[in-house]
Amino acid sequence: MPELLVEYRSEEIPARMQRRAADELVRLFEAALKEANLDFEKISSYATPRRLVLQISDVPVSQPPREIERKGPRTDAPEKALAGFLGSVPVTIEQCETHEDKKGTFYVARWTEGGGLSRDVLSGIVRDVTLNLSWPKSMRWSATTFRWVRPLHGILAVFDGAALAGSIDTGDGELVFSDRTCGHRFMAPDEFSVSDFSDYTEKLRAGRVLVDDAERQQSIRTQMADMCATNSLEVPEDDALYREVCGLVEWPTVLLGTIDSDFMELPREVLTTSMREHQKYFAISDGTGGLRPKFAFVSNVETEHPEAIVSGNERVLRARLSDAKYFWDLDLKTPLEDRVSGLDGIVFHAKLGSVGDKVSRVVELAAWLSEFVDGASRDAAERAARLAKADLVTGMVGEFPELQGVMGRYYAHAQNEPDDIADAIAQHYAPLGPTDQCPTAPISTVVALADKLDTLVGFWSIDEKPTGSKDPFALRRAALGVIRILLENRIRLDLRQVFEEARRLHDCAAGDLDNDLLQFFADRLNAHLRDEGTRHDHIGAVFALPDAADLVGVVDRVRALGPFLMSDDGANLLTTYRRASNIVRAEEKKDSITYSGDDYEIGSVLQDSVEVVLAVQLDAAEPAVAAALMQEDFAGSMQVLAGLRGQLDDFFDQVTVNVDDSAVRANRLRLLARIQEVMNNVADFSKVEG
Repeated sequence: MPELLVEYRSEEIPARMQRRAADELVRLFEAALKEANLDFEKISSYATPRRLVLQISDVPVSQPPREIERKGPRTDAPEKALAGFLGSVPVTIEQCETHEDKKGTFYVARWTEGGGLSRDVLSGIVRDVTLNLSWPKSMRWSATTFRWVRPLHGILAVFDGAALAGSIDTGDGELVFSDRTCGHRFMAPDEFSVSDFSDYTEKLRAGRVLVDDAERQQSIRTQMADMCATNSLEVPEDDALYREVCGLVEWPTVLLGTIDSDFMELPREVLTTSMREHQKYFAISDGTGGLRPKFAFVSNVETEHPEAIVSGNERVLRARLSDAKYFWDLDLKTPLEDRVSGLDGIVFHAKLGSVGDKVSRVVELAAWLSEFVDGASRDAAERAARLAKADLVTGMVGEFPELQGVMGRYYAHAQNEPDDIADAIAQHYAPLGPTDQCPTAPISTVVALADKLDTLVGFWSIDEKPTGSKDPFALRRAALGVIRILLENRIRLDLRQVFEEARRLHDCAAGDLDNDLLQFFADRLNAHLRDEGTRHDHIGAVFALPDAADLVGVVDRVRALGPFLMSDDGANLLTTYRRASNIVRAEEKKDSITYSGDDYEIGSVLQDSVEVVLAVQLDAAEPAVAAALMQEDFAGSMQVLAGLRGQLDDFFDQVTVNVDDSAVRANRLRLLARIQEVMNNVADFSKVEG
C-alpha cells in the first residue's frame, strides 16, 4: 500500500523545539487520519535543524465508505431547530427517518460518507495540521500573516509517488505542496524531486543531510570516539550535549581544537561552562579530574581542509575565555568578606528584603542548627553562612550565573578559608534535584539546611505557597532538599522547633504556619518515599501523631508500620481498631457525647471477666508501648500491640457493648475508646486505608 511523505523545510529550528514539534505532528496526523477513517500501518517522525519529516506507511488509495447516523430534533420541533439540523447534514427532511422513544418521536439522518480518493482527503489534512501545529514561540516574516517557528520555505507532500494538490495561504502568496526539496544548505543547495521516503533519504544523504536524528547522534558519537582514540584522549560523556548538537547540524563532522595554555589555570567549571553552555563544545577530561588543553566540536560542514574551521572556533573560544580570565583575575583582588555588604543591593523578594537580609537570617539559623549536627562548629557555621552568597556580586558569577557557589569555593580557597567553609559555600544550594548529591560534611549540611528552611518559612510567612503545578520559588525542591539532607545524614531535628526559630528571625507569628508547613513536608516526604513502595496513608498515620516532627523518626516508624500491617496480627488489629472506632463514633453521634478511654473504670459497675482482662492488658500495654517508643524500638512497640490480639478477639466474641444497662454500656464504650487511644500511641490507625 502507498505511503504519505511530508516534509516541512524552514530556516533553522531551535534544537530544543525539534523533537517536541515532530511528536506533535505525529499526534495531529494520527487524530486527523482517524477522523477521516483512513487506516495506516505506522507513523515515523524525524527532525533536523531545517526540516520536520513524517513518513506514514500503508495508507489506502481510497477512503473506505462508512455509514453515519445523527439524531435530530423532535418531529414537532420549531422550524428553526429543524432548519439548523438539516443545514448540518447532507440529507433532506424527506430522506430522514423517524425514531420513537419514551421522550417522543425524533428525526434520524443517515448517509454514507467517504469512498473517494485518499489523496483528496490527505491534502486537507496536511493543510489543517500545518495551520494547527503549535510552537512555544512563533513568528511572521515579510508580509505574511501565517505563523511558524521560523520562515517556512517549502512543504513536500508526496502520496503514492506523486505530489498532493494543495497549498497554504501565507497572506503573502501561496505555499504550494510539491514533491521537491533540497540538500544541505551550503554543500548541496540545489532542488530535486522525490517519489517516496526511500528515494527521499537516499537523495538527501547524497546531498549531505542525515534526516534521522538518531542516526545523526550516533554518527557524532562514533566520530568522537574515533577522533579521541586517534589522539589518545578521553571520550567526553555528556548525553545532553550530544542530543543538543545533534539538533544543530544536518551533516555532522567532529573536529578537535586547542585551548591556549594561558587559560588552563582557570577553574575547570569555568572552562567547561564557557565551552558547553555558550559554544556547545565538548571539554576533554585528562582522566584525573582535570582537563586537557583540547576541545571537540561538531561542524555542519565537511571540507578537505578543516583547518580554517578549527582556527575560527579556537578564535571564538579564545575571546570567550579571555573575558572569563579577566573576571577571575579581577575577582581574586577582593576578599569574599568585603563583598557581603554588596548583597544588600540585591532584592531577594519585595516582601522578604534583600539577599543581605536573608544572609543575616541564615547566619543566625545556621548557628542555632549547629547544636543539632555532630561535628558542626558554631563559629564555622556562622562564617560559612556569611560568605555563602558573596560570590553573587563577583564578575564571574555575573557572567556565568550557573557557577554561583562553585566560584565561591574557589575564591574561598584562594583566600585561605578552611576547607569545610569553602565546601559549605559550594554545597549550600545542594541538592538541586533528585539525582544531585546531598552535602554530608557537618558545616555543609548546616548551611544548606539553614538556607532552605529560611526560604520555606519566609515564603510561608507571606503566603506565597506553591499552587497546583506552579512553584515559581522552587519551594517543593527546597523541602525535598531538607528531607534528603536530614534522612541521608540521619540528623535528628524537630521541625516545629526549627520553624519557631526561623519565624523569630522573620518576626512573624505562628498562626497556622507551622501545621501547614509540616503538612507540606509530609506531602513531599510521601513523594520522596513513593519509589520505595511506601504507602502514603502509612506516612499520614505517623505524621498525624503530635510528636511527628522528626523526619528520621517518622520514616523509621513508617518503615516498621508497613510490615506490621502486612502480618496477620497487624491486619487483625487494624480490623479490631476500625470495629471499635465505628461503634464509638456511631454511639457518640446517637448520645451527643464523647467517650474517653481515660474515664473507663474497673469495678464501678458489673463487668464481664473478659472485659476486665482486656482493660488490665491495655493498662499494661500502654507503658510498654511508651517504653519501646522511647527507645525508638518501633517494631517492638507494634509487637506489644500484637500481644493484645487474643484479648481483643475474646472481647468482641463474648462481650456485648450495647446492653440495656446504660452504665455498663457507657463503660464499655469508654473501653473501646481506650483501645483506640493505646493503639494511636504508635500511629493514627484511622488514617490507614484499605
